[in-house]
Amino acid sequence: MIELIAVSLKTQVQEIEPAIHYWVAMPQPENHLFEVTLHLVGYPLPILDLKMPVWTPGSYLVREYAKNLQNFAAFAGSKPLNWRKISKNHWQIEKGDVSEVVLRYRVFANELSVRTNHLDATHGYFNGAALFLRIPGWEEQAIHITIVPPHPEWQITTGLSSITEETNTFLAADFDTLVDTPFEIGKHQLFHFEVLGKPHELAIWGQGNCKPQKMLEDFKRIIEHEAQIFGDLPYQKYVFLLHLFNQAYGGLEHKNSCSLLYDRFGFRLKDKYERFIQLVAHEFFHLWNVKRIRPKDFEVFNYDQENYTQSLWFCEGTTSYYDLIIPLRAGIYDIKSYFHHLDQEITKYQLTPGRNVQRLSESSLDAWIKLYRPDANSGNSQISYYLKGEMVSLLLDLLIRSRHHSQLSLDDVMLKMWEQFGKAEIGYTPEELQEVIESVAGMDLSDFFKSYIHGLDDLPFNDYLEPFGLQLVEECEQEPYLGVKIKTEYGREIIKFVEMGSPANIVGIDAGDELLAIDGIKVGTSQLNDRLHDYQPYDTIQITVFHQDQLLNYSVSLGKEHPTKYQLQPVKNPNTTQEENFYGWLGVQLSSF
Repeated sequence: MIELIAVSLKTQVQEIEPAIHYWVAMPQPENHLFEVTLHLVGYPLPILDLKMPVWTPGSYLVREYAKNLQNFAAFAGSKPLNWRKISKNHWQIEKGDVSEVVLRYRVFANELSVRTNHLDATHGYFNGAALFLRIPGWEEQAIHITIVPPHPEWQITTGLSSITEETNTFLAADFDTLVDTPFEIGKHQLFHFEVLGKPHELAIWGQGNCKPQKMLEDFKRIIEHEAQIFGDLPYQKYVFLLHLFNQAYGGLEHKNSCSLLYDRFGFRLKDKYERFIQLVAHEFFHLWNVKRIRPKDFEVFNYDQENYTQSLWFCEGTTSYYDLIIPLRAGIYDIKSYFHHLDQEITKYQLTPGRNVQRLSESSLDAWIKLYRPDANSGNSQISYYLKGEMVSLLLDLLIRSRHHSQLSLDDVMLKMWEQFGKAEIGYTPEELQEVIESVAGMDLSDFFKSYIHGLDDLPFNDYLEPFGLQLVEECEQEPYLGVKIKTEYGREIIKFVEMGSPANIVGIDAGDELLAIDGIKVGTSQLNDRLHDYQPYDTIQITVFHQDQLLNYSVSLGKEHPTKYQLQPVKNPNTTQEENFYGWLGVQLSSF
């Protein structure tokens, strides 16, 4: 008899259709608390495990989202259920044989970034990893999300499809999709536009000096030119979420949307607007490179810990290479602007001492502990996989083009990666990535990868630029070398960086010291370079600082001038092949540069 009852209960549980439904309310948005309710039906085990992700794909740092969760409670009907916390992001509920469980919790949301949550009187914005709990073993289950706005005039914008028969309710195919789709809720501006027969939306929260209609036209150009590389747009609808905030910058990619954070008044000046367009081009390019063309290490995400890969140089660095060149191809800016931005990137790379310390593949692995956690020594010990990956991608594009007279290029690498891995969303290994690049280049690139990705050899820019009629020229300001960077903070001149081996470093001047005077006369951030111009290399000067509140004087022997800028320039009397290569690369005559 007992066995028959047990079999009957098991059959009933199996007949219950599993269901996950989240409600997200914000009844008092001023208190920055999202109120989340999870209605779970059909979970078969007596102990229910729930975990909150510690990171979100695309932002490679453990961010401990569980720190913002509070007021956790679980119920079967109106009956409270016992629960306990197992670890920082892991809860267990003793549900017994009940078929329906209701969870309630709050999440504090007052961090405005593309990877976190923000709720105030003007809007609510959230990322799935920072708001929702994962049910281990049920990651493939479909999830309903119902939004309960605090005011009837607040609208909801997201890349998820809505369920028409349920008010403000959306469907995520699985947990990965939920994590990958942010929500914007509020009175934001919303613009609809079509590109290549597919609908797009732009939601803008915040006040600023952007001109939406101009932005939309430029967005269309970016979308069209990036789609040309891959042959099509792999989505049914795409959503841009733009947040305007003071002195802000950031972006996070998703499969059919992206979040953008930019300076509210950063759209009037030409250089700043072009930087914004590069951000858009970067995040949109990611819908192919990273979201679909992704390393084997990211084929299945582990939301409980770091996910290591050596290939972020390609994920981010190659995307950075394209975010500069796509606006040129799209006619948003001209060749002079392109080289202006490329010069800045090369200068930044060349003036980073850490490029001689950290390998590019190592930079990718160390993203979790270094890139997003800069300190006073970062410039001496690290190189960004964004930055060096961009430089390596430039060299690879030039190499392929020069060997094949621009009939093949890095575009063909991207297309082949899309055809071979992206369409089926099969992760690639570092070896497979190298094989694809070699197949397009038509040569063995083992030495290239050994030297520039897995090694510390200097990048030979001029060797790769010369076939295109270009050379990289270094410029030096006529001032002796000290080796510090300073910044004004609350009226104090703080030394933020001291280059290893520099005159300042040799005598013991330290990052964090307050710079007071040179040779007994007060000096500020804006005056330092001018003051150094009054001296010659190898002169000895007295530098006065506060070091940990102690007044100290250092005798510093200045060094010889160091390069301060790098610039691409045409070679003298370029030949016909160089002219043709340049045109094949950038679509303009070398003489126009």
